[in-house]
This record gives sequence, C-alpha cells and structure tokens, in this order.
Amino acid sequence: MISEKLVNALSKQVTAEYYSAYLYHAMSAYAEDKGLGGTAHWLFMQAREEFAHGVNIYQYILDRGARPILGAIEAPPTSFESICAVFKEVLAHEQKVTAQINDIASLALEEKDHSCYQFILWYVEEQVEEEASARDIIDKLELIGCDSGLLLTLDNELGARTFVNPFPNNVKLA
Repeated sequence: MISEKLVNALSKQVTAEYYSAYLYHAMSAYAEDKGLGGTAHWLFMQAREEFAHGVNIYQYILDRGARPILGAIEAPPTSFESICAVFKEVLAHEQKVTAQINDIASLALEEKDHSCYQFILWYVEEQVEEEASARDIIDKLELIGCDSGLLLTLDNELGARTFVNPFPNNVKLA
C-alpha cells in the first residue's frame, strides 16, 4: 500500500503536470499570434507530453490502490516579452518541476517505497532532457538575435517536432 504522504505528493504532481500542459498551451497561443507556427506547434506538442505525464502519474496512484486528489489549476500567463522570454520561462518552469520530482524521489526513499522510487526515476531522467531541450532552444535564439530569417529557420525546425506517447500501454491519448 502506498503511503498517504506519497499519494498527496504524487497527486500534487499530477496537478503540476496538468498546469504545465496549460502553461504550454498559453505559450503556444502566444507563438501562433506572433506568426511562429512551428514554435507554436513545438509548444503544443510539449503540452501534450506534459498532460501524458500527469495521466501516467494519476494512473500509477490508482494502480497502487489509492485515489488521486486533483487540485485547482491556476491560470497561466497569456503574454510574454518575446519568444526568447517564452523559452526562458520554459526552462525556469522545468527547473521548478525538476525540484518537485526530486522531492518525490526523496520522499519515496524516506518512505521506503521502492516501487514508487523506481516509478519516479523515469521522471528524474526525463527532467534532464526537458531542461537540456529548453537550454538548446534558448542558446539558438540568443545566437539568432534579431535575424528574422534565422528565426524563421528555427521556427521551421521546431515545427518538425512530433508527439510520441512515452506511455503507450498506460496512457491512451488520441
């Protein structure tokens, strides 16, 4: 049986993952409004991935015989200074999520719940990728500067992203 502390921590993470999806949808709308359809697409795919993360944690709680407790999802910001500012916010947000995931991993060890610890390790590794991806885009945007031609090239590159459900057997997403 999973402890109440872990159910609460995992439930908060479900809400956090759903907020992440909400945030990336808002960022996607901003990018679309700025005429950067590829960037909007990348952010929309990121939103789908974050939602899948939340659903997977939700399902894990159920699989452990507990009931997820969903919290309120606050409204995300709707405007940003620039596309570079968007991705700096992506990085800051992912760093916050990393800290939350690490706290769950520590709690799982403290509670001696090896199943939960093993489960959350996937997310620990995923956060390394999430932060690296955001840093890579920020680096490119900073190199580009005010060159609109290069920005459109990067926008096309970002538009090539596809969504691959990381949990095909656990999270059914159309």
